[in-house]
Amino acid sequence: MREKIILALDVPTKEQAIEVIKSTEGIITAFKIGLQLFTAMGSDFVRELASSGLKIFLDLKFHDIPNTVAKAGIEVAKLGVWMFNVHTLGGAEMMKRTVEEVTEFCELKNLKKPKILGVTVLTSSSDETLRQVGIKADASETVKNLAILSARCGLDGVVASPHEIEIVKRNVEKEDFLVITPGIRPSFAPAEDQKRVMTPKEALSLGADYIVIGRPILQSSNPKVAIEKILLEIQ
Repeated sequence: MREKIILALDVPTKEQAIEVIKSTEGIITAFKIGLQLFTAMGSDFVRELASSGLKIFLDLKFHDIPNTVAKAGIEVAKLGVWMFNVHTLGGAEMMKRTVEEVTEFCELKNLKKPKILGVTVLTSSSDETLRQVGIKADASETVKNLAILSARCGLDGVVASPHEIEIVKRNVEKEDFLVITPGIRPSFAPAEDQKRVMTPKEALSLGADYIVIGRPILQSSNPKVAIEKILLEIQ
């Protein structure tokens, strides 16, 4: 089960990131690099970690015109990451173009293509949040529609809250379509700014392929012990 855990390196420095990686050595092999660490340390650090054999999920949620996102996707592929994501609200053309150009580039350069995920509705968002930006459908319906669109555009999976795992699995017919779920809070951790949360055991029992966990581990005085507690909960 530990292979289903992606540890979010939501820290501001390279030194802190390395410390977390070392403190979880032998248990965790997959790590998420998001906006904070990427902005602080840049692409060279991503390349360094990926080349060391770690599975890196680059979580930058690209959302721009199709050409820009596709070209950014190619640059990400050069880094050797395991997965990266785009924002599904960028639309079908943006997603299709990114998949096509990244696939073509990786085949040309004999590189392993990273999995490309679509971000649906953030776990910090509620139905009211969506209404504020003009989306009338509730979060569950919006996630369903965006997941179906992602699959049609050739994406490998989506990032969605654990509350939409079953909805995605039931409505997307594409084989091996991944659901990666943030908003995971073990029983010993507070929800904080996340609104649509679930425990690791609940999310995995509903069919999540991977669960992303950050603060409950990072804020622990002993990250390895926190992970062991999470694994016990899952079992």
